[in-house]
Amino acid sequence: QVQLVESGGGLVQAGGSLRLSCAASGSIFSINAMGWFRQAPGKERELVAAINSGGSTYYAESVKGRFTISRDNAKNTLYLQMNSLKPEETAMYYCAYAAGWALVRDEYAYWGQGTQVTVSR
Repeated sequence: QVQLVESGGGLVQAGGSLRLSCAASGSIFSINAMGWFRQAPGKERELVAAINSGGSTYYAESVKGRFTISRDNAKNTLYLQMNSLKPEETAMYYCAYAAGWALVRDEYAYWGQGTQVTVSR
């Protein structure tokens, strides 16, 4: 079992920045992927960024150049630095874990409870 706890969400003005953190614990495999998803009311949950245990990354086209995903393997902690935030990016942001490289939502078996990000105008 893997437990994930997100933190760092909050209210920011358009153009502002936030850094999200996700602390992982439990039975973590050497080969894995961790990702950040977001879901706004009435919309599907979408993959924002992912990183595997080797350091390879993926970003949704809409966030390239503004968001940076990283991980501290010694601390089992995942980060998402979000810059130049837009109001349409208001959503619940979720941390997720998969035992292998994964870019599809169904491949992530473990999820945190989410942290709310609200971007005001």
